[in-house]
Formats: sequence, structure tokens, C-alpha cells
Amino acid sequence: MREIVLDTETTGLDPLRGDRLVEIGCVEIFNRMPTGQTYHVYINPERDMPAEAFAVHGLSTEFLASKPLFNEVVDDFLAFIGDTPLVIHNASFDISFINAELDRIKRKVIPKDRLVDTLLLARRKHPGVSNRLDDLCSRYQIDNSRRTKHGALLDSELLAEVYIDLIGARQSQLILASETSDARAGSHGDSPRRQRETPLLARVTNADREAHRAFVATLGDKPLWNDYLPPPAPAEAPAA
Repeated sequence: MREIVLDTETTGLDPLRGDRLVEIGCVEIFNRMPTGQTYHVYINPERDMPAEAFAVHGLSTEFLASKPLFNEVVDDFLAFIGDTPLVIHNASFDISFINAELDRIKRKVIPKDRLVDTLLLARRKHPGVSNRLDDLCSRYQIDNSRRTKHGALLDSELLAEVYIDLIGARQSQLILASETSDARAGSHGDSPRRQRETPLLARVTNADREAHRAFVATLGDKPLWNDYLPPPAPAEAPAA
């Protein structure tokens, strides 16, 4: 299953009061493993950068002035995320800014049923303690030493690692890898393969076989693959 881990940086806390999106970072994971595919963009917010926000992410008005507007990157962004679930820490914050930008240019907003909020997952799994991204990195022994300031792509990469641990996928992968390694090494003997109680039905029907035979018959009596077949075994001599 494909999922996108996503993070944003903004000029403030409330898109309804004029705050804007300035950075989007996305990391693709497939079957709960990062694929290495990412999406990252800085965005010109068409406004100044408050000192409080600059202290968080270090993105200045001058730096962002030369970056594209949201409507210039929206198609690439939407193409990357597709219709997959979006894994976000404190999802209501990030999605409110993304949807505000989409609404501003009359594009369809992203529905909330696509969101996987890792903050809610963490609060259920670790109630009564702080569940900020830095706290979760420490809890799961994920190196976040590069995170001197917030950055959308770096935070997405860290969150992808946290998410895998948070839902127990890494432990499952380690157990599976260990069992596979043991089976290959034969350290406990060969494990019997589990058999299905009811065998799967054949996917090739008799009609498919007949159609294939009819197609092969149209290729003549000297098809190319015959050059690669082993010579026929010599016929046995008849018994005396």
C-alpha cells in the first residue's frame, strides 16, 4: 500500500488570518517502507515573514521571494500525492494550510478521510506524555541530530521513521527477517511450508489454453524458441 508522509512550514499558525504556506515536504512509503521517492518545494507566500516563524524554520522573506507561487507548483504536488493516504503529525494544522491554498486558487480541497494523524496515534499509544516529533524520535531511538530547525522534507523523513515504529511495522519486519534468516540458515531445521486448506483456483482456463494453442499454430512449424529447446531424448530400443 502506498502512503505519503507530509509536512509543511508556514508564516504562522492560522491561514484564516492571512498566514501562508512556505514549504512542503513529502516522503513516499510503500508497504510501510520508505521508497526513496520524495517531493520538496519552497513557496513564495506573497507576504512578509514574522520573526516568530523565522525563528522556527529559518526561511526569510528574501529567500522565499524568488520561489514559485503555490499555483505554479500545485499540479506537481497533487500528482505526487495522488489519491493515497496522507500521514501527517498534527494533521489538522498542515491540511488547513494546504486546503486554504487550494481553495484560494479554486481547486478541490483534500478530504479529511485521507489523513492519518500520527499525533493522535501517538497519544493513544503513549498517553499522558509529550508526543512532539522530537519526543517520538527520542522514544524510538531515531537520530534527529540534523533537526536544528524545522524543515518540511527532513521532518517528513523523520516522521516516516517514527510512523513505521509507531504502528509496529518495523518490529514485524524484523521478526519476519529473522524467521526468514533462520529458515535459510537451517539453524532449527527446515520449517515445513504451510499449505492452504483450500487450494487456489487455477487462473488459466481451458479456453485460455485452447486460445494459446490456436495462436501457436499460426506461427508455423519453425518458431524461434525451438532453437533453444534441448534435443529430444533418443527413443529406447524395443525389448527383445
